[in-house]
Amino acid sequence: MKLYFITGAIVWLFMLALSVYVYPQMPDTMISHWGPAGQADGHAGKFMALFMVPLISGAMLLILPAVPKMDPLKANIKKFSCHYGRFIVLMTGFFLYVHVITILLNMGYAFSITQALSPAFGALFYYCGILISKSKRNWFIGIRTPWTMSSDSVWNKTHKLGGKLFRAAGILSFVGIVLYDYAIIFILVPVISFSVLLVAYSYVEYRKGEK
Repeated sequence: MKLYFITGAIVWLFMLALSVYVYPQMPDTMISHWGPAGQADGHAGKFMALFMVPLISGAMLLILPAVPKMDPLKANIKKFSCHYGRFIVLMTGFFLYVHVITILLNMGYAFSITQALSPAFGALFYYCGILISKSKRNWFIGIRTPWTMSSDSVWNKTHKLGGKLFRAAGILSFVGIVLYDYAIIFILVPVISFSVLLVAYSYVEYRKGEK
């Protein structure tokens, strides 16, 4: 875990250094938020716009490695700690990617933000599928419903299916690179639909075990 934390910290420091480097070049007011169709609908002062993402990323970089220590089932997290460590690095890289896109758009480069974010979400969802499929019952990571938390069997079945569905959601997110007018649909609809399905599936599997 220390190796992954150090790697994430290096990525985070690069993000912070990038903000400092481009700060003099940025306008006093920057676009900081985009709507579902990719239209700019929010602005912020350049200090907030340039350091908000690094601050959020830095907070997550501190919180995520601490999660296994707080979990009453931390012994189970150790069983997939390598996959969890890679997730920490991936999340930091994801924030860096979003940060770079925000800077480029504010520097005047013209491209669709939803199209640009499609591969980032695709990679994130796909790896979440891998992480989910490897996870063991715990209180912080995975599909935590009353029914998965009550049974190792229900947990394992739900996460086996969840791993496949989240990898599928990741692949579907990549479609937004080509069909960029509908990118937000390919990013959000599959992952939301699959999440609801998995909650229902965990309940059904739990009821089967009761009979």
